[in-house]
Amino acid sequence: MLKQPFINVEEKIDRFVGKRTKTPEGWKAGMQMQAAGLEFHKAFKHRWLAGGVHRFKTHEEADAWMIKMLVRSGMAKT
Repeated sequence: MLKQPFINVEEKIDRFVGKRTKTPEGWKAGMQMQAAGLEFHKAFKHRWLAGGVHRFKTHEEADAWMIKMLVRSGMAKT
């Protein structure tokens, strides 16, 4: 004969564990990322990616462009 498990019916069961953290503001986080990138470029005097917004029709086209920019950044400046 198996014993039935003891269940405390007076115990309150919470719905969550821990506390929810505040969601970071997207615009502010983006601006901080851009500022960090700018400092990186100034520190190393190197800019491998052309500025601006780049739009591609496929992921393959975007990957090919990124590889082209990385290869170009490794070339000696004449």
